[in-house]
Amino acid sequence: MTEQTNLSPERQTERDDVLSKARAAKKVAPILATLPTPRKNEILHAAADALIDATEEILAANQGDIDAGRERGMAESLIDRLSLDAGRIEGIAGGLRQVAGLTDPVGEVLRGGNMANGIAMKQVRVPLGVMGMVYEARPNVTVDAFGLALKSGNVALLRGSKSARTTNAKLVEILQRVAVGNDLPAEIVQLLPCETHDSVQDLITARGLVDVVIPRGGKNLIEAVVLGATVPAIETGTGNCHFYIDRDAELDFAIDMLLNGKTRRCSVCNATEVVLIDAALADADKLRIITALQDAGVTVHGDVEELEAFGAADVVQADDVDWGEEYLSFDIAAKVVDGVDEAIAHIARWTTGHTEGIATLNAYTAKKFGDEVDAAAVMINASTAFTDGEMYGMGAEIGISTQKLHARGPMALPELTSTKWILEGTGQTRP
Repeated sequence: MTEQTNLSPERQTERDDVLSKARAAKKVAPILATLPTPRKNEILHAAADALIDATEEILAANQGDIDAGRERGMAESLIDRLSLDAGRIEGIAGGLRQVAGLTDPVGEVLRGGNMANGIAMKQVRVPLGVMGMVYEARPNVTVDAFGLALKSGNVALLRGSKSARTTNAKLVEILQRVAVGNDLPAEIVQLLPCETHDSVQDLITARGLVDVVIPRGGKNLIEAVVLGATVPAIETGTGNCHFYIDRDAELDFAIDMLLNGKTRRCSVCNATEVVLIDAALADADKLRIITALQDAGVTVHGDVEELEAFGAADVVQADDVDWGEEYLSFDIAAKVVDGVDEAIAHIARWTTGHTEGIATLNAYTAKKFGDEVDAAAVMINASTAFTDGEMYGMGAEIGISTQKLHARGPMALPELTSTKWILEGTGQTRP
């Protein structure tokens, strides 16, 4: 840990709070690391029940955050991420129950064997330890992180956003009550202060106390954590997701997939942000794609001259921001490309490595796209919305990793473990 001096009293208090909670997390980590699977599952079910029972309390806390956000002028896309209702709370609780039903990865033997001298070897999954999470407006991440951390034997040290402070505090209060009611320390899940961004730096530099930190949010947050951390970080990336409609696509299905990826929930990282349209499609079919988006309330950005050439209207002129950034809103960038090769090249230039999709009935084109596009997930004739731990049968994921080391794609239970080798001999010595 980097020692800091000459801090203001307020800043020193914040830093001391973060480090105190990190020390407490480190102290209780061995308890979770050896907790039997049936006990973990009991606690997950108890937590799910407690959240449902406390729905009114949670919604009251959440409404306070929503009201405060609107007073500050928070964008409606962020309000959507922040907002809970009874249905979403049911879904969050259901995620805990789903995690309880999943196989516990801790103790799984990955490989092993015997040395010639008789020493037995095995490589087993073990918890990471103290898992720090830095995330933005979504309070559901608070519960997801707790559930996945518990099942994988990790302690959750959570630094949510100021915009969700009241909701997160209520959720952690409920989860800690469940822990204590099940004879576990409350410190198996803790919420860190969020008054200033400095508390993030305190967490991600608490080397020796925090074993891994996972950022989940926008580009600036992720870059700040990955570049500033001295604790090992797992990068969860932003989702500038593309959907390419090929000349051999079944157009009705392609449009359905495109609209689902864009409009199902525009504020999530697997939402479609760019549609690439094969130049070989008839002008009437190209226009159908644009019109379908606009009829659904989506604002289309692109090269106005290019799109007006086949009859599109009310298009907003695009620039590099449109090609390279997430909208997280009812906006999409549209571009005409010369077949699958130019689609792949465009994706390679602008991808964030999250999810890329194609609509085509041509098996060769589909294989080429799947082989050559470099992303955590490639959807062939399916909406980009399917990049999701629950859809993959993993339960609620901790995030979508866009890096290539340790984990890639939705990160669930196995991705929240490391390994260790256990060797058992009978007194052998090495020559």
